[in-house]
Amino acid sequence: MSRLLVGVTGGIAAYKTAALVSLLVQRGDEVTVAMTEAAARFVGPVTFEALSGRSVYQDQWTTVDDPASQHISLAARVDAMLVAPCSMHSLAKFATGYAGDAVSLLVASIDRRQVPVLLAPAMNATMLAQPATQRHLATLREDGFAILEPATGWQACRTEGCGRMPEPEALAEAIAAAIAASP
Repeated sequence: MSRLLVGVTGGIAAYKTAALVSLLVQRGDEVTVAMTEAAARFVGPVTFEALSGRSVYQDQWTTVDDPASQHISLAARVDAMLVAPCSMHSLAKFATGYAGDAVSLLVASIDRRQVPVLLAPAMNATMLAQPATQRHLATLREDGFAILEPATGWQACRTEGCGRMPEPEALAEAIAAAIAASP
């Protein structure tokens, strides 16, 4: 059993993250979900609470687990964190060290030398190809994040291209491999 944090940011691919959380729980993992405000516009926190059996961390001001610095206590006791979908906006926040919401605060609180943090970018192909997005991805790789490459295929914007979030099974495999390779 692994203890996992799953961060959900704003993007239609959040529906896949719900399937992922169910898959992880079924394989015996303890999953805590954190969501941005934008993520909750796509899939509600009640869905993730039902699937994970745990409260959802939605903001840094509401106590979920530990009233004393809960972001620190959550970050200190996990085996890995995955942010899926990881929006263009969130990539920029992580690359610049912004920690003003539940997900970015948890990302900032994890020691990536000890605990893998995986990012699954998901966005329109044009957004993914933007120079700023590519700079942020390069910075995040240099900073020790594991970037899970987006897939190519049909996108919610009704176009074909690169930017699809990997399927839940592939994300679960990536988490397991990252944990196995961590110190």
